[in-house]
Amino acid sequence: MNDVMAPQHLEAQLRQIGATRYHNLHPFHRRLHGGKCSLAEVRAWALNRYYYQSMIPAKDATILARMKDPALRREWRRRVIDHDGEAEGDGGIARWLHLTAGVGLDRDLVISTRGILPATRFAVEAYVHFCRERTLLEAIASSLTELFSPQIIGERIDGMLKHYDFVTPDTLAYFTKRPPQAQRDSDFALDYVCRNAHTQAEQQSVLNALKFKCDVLWVQLDALWHAYVEGHIPPGAWQPGEAA
Repeated sequence: MNDVMAPQHLEAQLRQIGATRYHNLHPFHRRLHGGKCSLAEVRAWALNRYYYQSMIPAKDATILARMKDPALRREWRRRVIDHDGEAEGDGGIARWLHLTAGVGLDRDLVISTRGILPATRFAVEAYVHFCRERTLLEAIASSLTELFSPQIIGERIDGMLKHYDFVTPDTLAYFTKRPPQAQRDSDFALDYVCRNAHTQAEQQSVLNALKFKCDVLWVQLDALWHAYVEGHIPPGAWQPGEAA
């Protein structure tokens, strides 16, 4: 019996993972988009999410270094440029810093990452390690959460503009720029994965890689909820009473 899935069936399985495990389902995101977060909670989210955003090009550079095909490298290096930009003040990281400034956080505090939650640091560094140490197929598959990001971005823009008077369209410039990039990147990664996962074991590794990435995103929100909604802020993490 041949247990290898046809490409369309593998894609359906990947999309099902997103439908059941993507972090748009997390109660913190529902709280954020529904206008239930305090200013301190929004700041904590922006501060901690910066570390994830800032490490995406580092993660992609580790993947890029393992690619032997120049055409594949040319495609993948666009991801690094998207986040780092071509010049100072350009790119996704700069736009995220614009967001953190827009909600009242000090730029030096954000860039230092000294106030982020331990779970944030652990999860993000585990993701970079995964992409450095696992197969290239698994590393590329782990990026497929981008398949689901346009939905959460739409919810985030609409919800935050509706509910928070300290948020403006300019503050959320990162999100208005991101959907076409995510669409381009996820189309490429999905095609690569479906064409290169030839065996049952490879296909299962692809599914597991996407589950792992969903866990990386989910656990960061678990930590935010525990620290800033329930009030169990660990030592060394940013305190809402501190100067932002």
